[in-house]
Amino acid sequence: MMLIADSGSTKTDWRLVAANGTVQTLHTDGFNPYYQTTETIIDRLRLQLLPQINGAAVQNVFFYGTGCIGPTVNYIVADALKGVFPNLLTVDVNSDMLGAARGAAGQEAAIVCILGTGANACCYADGQITRGIQSLGFWLGDEGSGGYLGKTLVRDYFQERLPDDLRAAFHERYSLDRATLLENAYQKPFPNRYFASFTPFLTEHLAHPYVVILVKEAFRLFLTIYVRRFPEAGEWPVHFVGSIAYYFADQLSQVVAEEGMTMGRILKAPAERLVEFHRL
Repeated sequence: MMLIADSGSTKTDWRLVAANGTVQTLHTDGFNPYYQTTETIIDRLRLQLLPQINGAAVQNVFFYGTGCIGPTVNYIVADALKGVFPNLLTVDVNSDMLGAARGAAGQEAAIVCILGTGANACCYADGQITRGIQSLGFWLGDEGSGGYLGKTLVRDYFQERLPDDLRAAFHERYSLDRATLLENAYQKPFPNRYFASFTPFLTEHLAHPYVVILVKEAFRLFLTIYVRRFPEAGEWPVHFVGSIAYYFADQLSQVVAEEGMTMGRILKAPAERLVEFHRL
């Protein structure tokens, strides 16, 4: 049996593919080797994944994950998978960027972008990334992501830059105080997840001019920093993968068109199309 994982900082989408072609969908927490050890990941896999596969004999695992940028950290995830599935024939750990690209573009030449909890982009052709941008993570990058949108919203709330009606609605919903904010931002793990958790407030107020400007300008900044630097930006389609691209598709499509680029596919997650990629 084959197991395919698309892992973000928040959650992991798994597909268990049987020899007869049937596909089972599974879900667990997200994994990130920058924040978690092999032992921590093993414990989480045993608690959340193994009960869902009911003793299936997994032989091949293809894992695409945030933070899996190369051998210096990928081994943390690979060793965890080997610890949980000791009879593996193949364990292949790659970046979530490659997973997004293979899912969105297949074998096509395209620019592929991630807009979820985090953000990134690459040029992709023939099953491989041909040119990429070094992601600097939440505090030094991720413009346009859920983390970035949430951080901007919360910052404007505390600095009293939100319009009065939105400020009142935000206070009523979250009753957020400065001590709680700073604890989650600087002391607790996964600050990107924390700030991304505020994006549903934006989707609920999409008709508000403040929200329209915030979202569109965040996407414009993303395209400027991550996409326009590629010479292929004016020639190749630009695909997007991730919850932020999916839920803000109208605003994203508008900005892509305004920037003179060709909008490609928008996928909430690449897992389904990754099954087809690995079946070929």
